[in-house]
Amino acid sequence: MKAIRVSKAGGPEALELVSVEVPEPLPGYVVVEQSYAGVNFIDIYYREGVYPLPLPATIGSEGSGTIVSVGPGVSDFASGDRVAYTGVLGTYAEYCAVPVDKLVKIPDGISDDVAAAAMLQGMTAQFLTESCYPVKRDEIVVVHAAAGGVGSLVTQLASRKLGAKVVATTSTAAKAELASSFGASFVEEYGTFVARARELGGAHVVYDGVGKVTFDDSLTALRRRGMMVLFGGASGQVPPFDLQRLNTLGSLYVTRPTLFHYIADRGELLARAKSVFDSIARGELEIRVGGVYPLADAHQAQRDLASRNTTGKLLLSLSS
Repeated sequence: MKAIRVSKAGGPEALELVSVEVPEPLPGYVVVEQSYAGVNFIDIYYREGVYPLPLPATIGSEGSGTIVSVGPGVSDFASGDRVAYTGVLGTYAEYCAVPVDKLVKIPDGISDDVAAAAMLQGMTAQFLTESCYPVKRDEIVVVHAAAGGVGSLVTQLASRKLGAKVVATTSTAAKAELASSFGASFVEEYGTFVARARELGGAHVVYDGVGKVTFDDSLTALRRRGMMVLFGGASGQVPPFDLQRLNTLGSLYVTRPTLFHYIADRGELLARAKSVFDSIARGELEIRVGGVYPLADAHQAQRDLASRNTTGKLLLSLSS
């Protein structure tokens, strides 16, 4: 089978298309013939060595497809089941061995591409808005990169499902139009969102996946005892800062969460996945696929994602 491997941490050129053996299903595992793999910033962090891996390694952490074989001890899944998963290293490949505790069955009516696109980013948006900071009706919520992958989903859930007033940031007129269509009450450029948030009394919460270039302004946009939720670093990692600033700006809260601490328990994983799929079915959440690339073009998919010029979810197509 074909797979994308990294032998040495580096830029997009570090992604190598190689031939490897199809994995065998170990006890508690299934082997999935993959339809799609999600392209995410965490994959870039693995490639760059921000999150170190034993190398060489097949990267990718999200996918969907059909089970072709099951290992000993597997009873809840069978060959032919359509499944999706995240937090499984090695999804940039035509076949992937997946532990059953990471698997979610894809409901009827949800396509493989939507399922692959919804797992990491959809559940991230769900836990950000309903667990990390539970958004309440009419609260002021700032969402950065609101036309992008996670940002667009946070905007939709915060506005359509939870009834908040979303101040969305975007970088182009086309992205501003998209953010409005996702339910944002206000769409601002990165240079104007602080003034808008302060005009509204300050944000109850800022969801910031951009990181380095927006972090300081995000703190300034918060109201007294507001929460800064830093969930990514598309512009670079935030450097260390003086915690005393949280006091002087109004007894603020800052958290740096990751999805995998919110789905470590299988019951929680299933509940969050069900919430996401239910929101899709009810029309509260629209999963937009912004681009589909062949496996051999994984390097270009990551370049495009890092450029912050894309909208929606990027996928690798793995079907032959």
